[in-house]
Amino acid sequence: MLPRGRPRALGAAALLLVLILIGFFLFGGDLECERREQGGPGSFRCSLTPRVPPDGDLPADHGGCNRSDCVPLRPLPPKCELLHVAMVCAGHNTSRDVITLVKSMLFFRKNPLHLHLVTDAVARNILETLFHTWMVPAVRVSFYDAEELKPQVSWIPNKHYSGLYGLMKLVLPGALPPALARVIVLDTDVTFASDIAELWALFAYFSDEQVIGLVENQSDWYLGNLWRNHRPWPALGRGFNTGVILLRLDRLRQAGWEQMWKLTATQELLTLPATSLADQVWGSLLGGGGQAQGQGEMAVSAQDIFNAIIKRHPGLVLPLPCIWNVQLSDHTLAERCYSEAADLKVIHWNSPKKLRVKNKHVEFFRNLHLTFLEYNGNLLRRELFGCPSPPPPEAEQLQRALAHLSEEDTCLEFRQQQLTVHRVHITFLPHEPPPPRPHDVTLVAQLSMDRLQMLEALCRHWPGPMSLALYLTDAEAQQFLHFVEASAVLSARQDVAYHVVYREGSLYPINQLRNVAMAQALTPYVFLSDIDLLPSYSLYDYLRASIEQLELGSGRKAALVVPAFETLHYHFSFPNSKAELLALLDAGSLYTFRPTYRDCLQILKDEFHQDLSRHYGAAALKYLTALQQPEAPQG
Repeated sequence: MLPRGRPRALGAAALLLVLILIGFFLFGGDLECERREQGGPGSFRCSLTPRVPPDGDLPADHGGCNRSDCVPLRPLPPKCELLHVAMVCAGHNTSRDVITLVKSMLFFRKNPLHLHLVTDAVARNILETLFHTWMVPAVRVSFYDAEELKPQVSWIPNKHYSGLYGLMKLVLPGALPPALARVIVLDTDVTFASDIAELWALFAYFSDEQVIGLVENQSDWYLGNLWRNHRPWPALGRGFNTGVILLRLDRLRQAGWEQMWKLTATQELLTLPATSLADQVWGSLLGGGGQAQGQGEMAVSAQDIFNAIIKRHPGLVLPLPCIWNVQLSDHTLAERCYSEAADLKVIHWNSPKKLRVKNKHVEFFRNLHLTFLEYNGNLLRRELFGCPSPPPPEAEQLQRALAHLSEEDTCLEFRQQQLTVHRVHITFLPHEPPPPRPHDVTLVAQLSMDRLQMLEALCRHWPGPMSLALYLTDAEAQQFLHFVEASAVLSARQDVAYHVVYREGSLYPINQLRNVAMAQALTPYVFLSDIDLLPSYSLYDYLRASIEQLELGSGRKAALVVPAFETLHYHFSFPNSKAELLALLDAGSLYTFRPTYRDCLQILKDEFHQDLSRHYGAAALKYLTALQQPEAPQG
């Protein structure tokens, strides 16, 4: 029999133990943050995803762990320090994404930037032209040929929706210049909401062992067991998302990175089975690494291999606060990363649904993205104050020419427009050039937003290739994109190349627009036309036959003149043959183009004389009489 006081002591001890356990589970996350309060190499004051109450709202006095007050307090890099950013870009659509991303970076940045772009031939052609005509101060761009890098990753079985380009991040340490020690690697579907220098400052928190900085994956994909037989690639906990990466390139090279990732990928591919169709579908929805487009072949991304390496070598990674990669895939836990808009640093649209993804605050994120999508890129040509950088040679020549213009010149506006360098985005939409033909002809035209309604009729009348230059603002370019996507006629034509020349100034640069469209024509001959003119249905074939018949391909220089006609009837049946055209001409339904030009001049002249007589009366008679007298013969 126990002494009388023992039960009371045991009860008190049990109660104390329960209270300790409750406190541990309620405040464990915050205690961990307190243990990291001093920061230092290899850690932050707060890291990864904080514990969030069931209602999803962080209390005002919450001490953790991903909000802006948890961002390291290390100073930003020097104002003029060059920051290096790498991206992989392929194709027409991804090139548009790169531009939106770059706009968001330029809007907040205070440092010079050096962009390292791994591209295919299509993206390089687009982006090289764009950055050359954009002429943003303190921005350098270097291109790296993705075709040369493909053999290093083509051995990996892959049906990921990004193709082999999704694996290119693995080869960046060897592809980028050997002298480059640090780089920020970005997916093209991210949007910045802060200065990228703040992200660059996180390099200061790397320990001597750490080589990669990543944000935790915000879906349950890598945890496994989402359904029966779900077996993702190995990962440390939730794994890490590679939409935003800090790379210590110098340390990766010293550690034998190429051998490390190839060995890991080879070993994991030998042990993992081919993904099922369910894995492929759900993986894309959950923002995991293993998304595929078909069944029976492993869908591998660079993210999977990065996570497999980190699982084996956890000391290599520095976990970053998740505000630097707020992932907007379906079923994401991204809401735990922020409690207010000021917390957000980088938004990542890592779902195939992109802007159509389901998220509690998706309207806010979508509006932020659309702000930069439609933002006037001309406004980003601003100098970095206190950080001089030599302008491109073309910009320097342009400034000298503008300085020589006189404010008293009556043609000043025209001369300024002549010297304006417009941003040019060639092949704004996906374009598949037709196979080469010896006598092929490209229709070349230019237009503005108020002539978009002519495009469908033009595509019906001209079955051959077209090169069209559009004079648009950034916002109008997005409206044009939606216009084409909504049109069955336009979206079916892959042989029509649309080139956006961004509007600047009050005048319409018709010659520059025409020159841009002509320069992008890929056929030996071009047919220059106004957008208001519709060619006859047979003109494309007739021109090619005429070129062959006249042997213009033998070096003979000649121009074929195509007669033009106009009508005043709104509803008009287009003639299908020359006989029908002549019949309409005889009936008065058609006229030769501008037939009343001289009549209009005579009418204007008569109105001018009448106005002169009303204002000056008899004083105008001498002038009018002199006009009516024939000129004396010279002899």
